[in-house]
Amino acid sequence: MGKIKRIGVLTSGGDAPGMNAAIRAVVRTAIYNDLEVIGIRQGYQGLIKGFFKPLKSHSVSEIIQRGGTILKTARCEEFRTEAGRKKAHDNLKKQGINGVVVIGGDGTFRGARIFNEEYEIPFVGVPGTIDNDVFGTDSTIGYDTALNTAIQAIDKIRDTASAHNRLFFIEVMGAEAGFIAIRSGIACGAEAILIPELKDQLKSLKKQLEEGNRRKKSSNIIIVAEGDEEGGAAQIANKVKDDFKDYSVRVTVLGHIQRGGSPSAFDRVTASRMGHAAVEALLDDQKSVMVGLKNNEIVHVPFRKAVKTHKEVNWELLKLVNILSI
Repeated sequence: MGKIKRIGVLTSGGDAPGMNAAIRAVVRTAIYNDLEVIGIRQGYQGLIKGFFKPLKSHSVSEIIQRGGTILKTARCEEFRTEAGRKKAHDNLKKQGINGVVVIGGDGTFRGARIFNEEYEIPFVGVPGTIDNDVFGTDSTIGYDTALNTAIQAIDKIRDTASAHNRLFFIEVMGAEAGFIAIRSGIACGAEAILIPELKDQLKSLKKQLEEGNRRKKSSNIIIVAEGDEEGGAAQIANKVKDDFKDYSVRVTVLGHIQRGGSPSAFDRVTASRMGHAAVEALLDDQKSVMVGLKNNEIVHVPFRKAVKTHKEVNWELLKLVNILSI
């Protein structure tokens, strides 16, 4: 592989607040190092279809505060095929791109890893997903913003729950991981938290609610991760409502509001650091790695490790929920 002169940047998978800050950092770090930058629209789909656009410093002006991604994003089944990846490679060669920064989550890095096993053009990843479920980094871009969005909504629901003696089941995002559920639950003083990582939680939930009922609590907030094995918040509410007739049971699904909005200061700074580090990694001849943040320091994690290793939730935080909800 010759000297890197032109790099591509794309966002893939679900959008996350802070992706634009990362794009900005990639573009301006590249320009600082005398590299050309090509934006690839709509993720791997754009790589296959040839949606390329040169990016200059002014192209990323005033985007650091914006949610979503100016490059758009998409999921791409074709990139999972050899034929699709060959098209992507041929398009990169035509454009003279000899290094790519991919911003996304677990699925994005799986695709990048396979591509780098087949072709010589190096890919470096930046973890961008609100779920915070990527191994090798303490935080992913978008997680802090999504968490704070959830907290603001839950606080408002607590007000009305207390006013009406209501039992609220609030569903937050996290189809396979309970990171948002756990931290938002602690921050908002939830009585219980249900996450995909734990099984058979319904019995313990009923016990907690009975205890709260005995102590005549004016409201109860139950946080449910959308991927919980018992079903979503609505299904769980249906399973318990007949046992707690003293409460008026309500369900709120926060949904995609957690993905949108202006990124927090933490996400802006994290995204800027990671975007900068990704370009530096390409210049240092790194390949098939993700840049992450461990103990507030930039680290390089091989894609192989990032996608194959399961990131555990902090079990001590779940114990804390049980202690503080009495």
